[in-house]
Amino acid sequence: MSKKPLIPFSEPPYLAGLPSPYYSSSHLKWQKACRAFLDENFNQYVLDWEREEKVPPEVFKKFAAANMLIPTLPAPLPVEWLKRLGVHDILGAVKVEDWDYLHTAIYTDEISRSGFSGASASLTTGMSYGVPPIIKFGSKDLQERFLPDLLLGKKRICIAITEPDAGSDVANIQTTAAKTDDGKYYIVNGAKKWITNGIWSSYATMAVRTSGPGPAGLSLLIVPLLDHPGVSMRPLKCSGQISSGTTYIELDDVRVPVSNLIGQEGMGMKYIMTNFNHERLIIAVGVTRGARVALAAAFEYCLKREAFGKTLMEQPVVRHRLAKCGAMLESQWAWIEQFVYQMTKLSKADADVELGGLTALAKVQAGIVLDECARCAVLLFGGNGYTKTGQGEIVERIYRDVPGARIPGGSEDVLLDLSIRQLVKNYKYKTKMLERPRGSSRL
Repeated sequence: MSKKPLIPFSEPPYLAGLPSPYYSSSHLKWQKACRAFLDENFNQYVLDWEREEKVPPEVFKKFAAANMLIPTLPAPLPVEWLKRLGVHDILGAVKVEDWDYLHTAIYTDEISRSGFSGASASLTTGMSYGVPPIIKFGSKDLQERFLPDLLLGKKRICIAITEPDAGSDVANIQTTAAKTDDGKYYIVNGAKKWITNGIWSSYATMAVRTSGPGPAGLSLLIVPLLDHPGVSMRPLKCSGQISSGTTYIELDDVRVPVSNLIGQEGMGMKYIMTNFNHERLIIAVGVTRGARVALAAAFEYCLKREAFGKTLMEQPVVRHRLAKCGAMLESQWAWIEQFVYQMTKLSKADADVELGGLTALAKVQAGIVLDECARCAVLLFGGNGYTKTGQGEIVERIYRDVPGARIPGGSEDVLLDLSIRQLVKNYKYKTKMLERPRGSSRL
């Protein structure tokens, strides 16, 4: 018996039976295992968690026990550390040493299949963005103290960059970390705002000012949070990503050991910028799946909803709307696949240079595509799309998630400018490298 045909735009082409040059047998095996786990333990419950505005704590524990938080780390995975901790594969489908960015993208796409980004962010944000700086730049002592519990999900961490008065303007961060007279502690004062899953986190990888103004004064510090003296946290109510645990953190004379410094003082801006590349790529993948969910829901609705004596799908103007959004969606996904494939072929250093500006663009374009697809879906659902319950609940909620795609990770206008500045910088550098050395007589 043949399978039921897929709703158009509901799956990436490689899962809709079309050939692709990107995915190996390893990737396809991982996709099946990943979807089976997430369908059983996650996606079917996400709408209920959004309604309840929180993800039950046991879900994080279940993901940690299955090593299903690890896939959100940048590729390649920290193989030496994972094997030392007894993690040799993920779900028995992929050995940790065989993991690449296409595996990461598959995980991100699959965990976003509900269409809502809040629940997945509540589980993965700390591992995805808070842990990598420790792996990349932390001292051996720092890694020994923190990585075992963090990689195995025994403790939670968040990334704390944004402040009430410093969002995309990272160089303007005001939270201070001043050393005590004996040089053993930093005393941290300030506030962090819009910190995803902060409310549940034992630690934060936090941007602090350890010296003068500007980017050269920034450092990264692991700051204890839960039950730590001087730290107070409260949840923030946002219009979307409701279950993500968005948090306001206040720091009042918080004592942090100097040994909690990540890397070197004054290098925080560099560490943050390289960390952003992974964050923006992950956002782009997940947001593109959100757009897919919204558009597919609208397509399916239009096949059955009747108006003026015929289905909406029989109305040319409706087909026109779907066509425009479909073209945007599949163009964006094709770019994402190409982008991720390039990541599998470039070193981290080369990718940061060659793809840094384009990563910003990919994240921006994903937000624009989500906006178009979600708006299209709401309009085609009509009153149902404007209602928080019933047939249009999914698209109504996705539409409220749109600002959460276009603002975090670098707001849209800032990233558009950053992308071009980075491309110009690369062009000028490569041009300079082609110049003939002065005084040379060589033809």
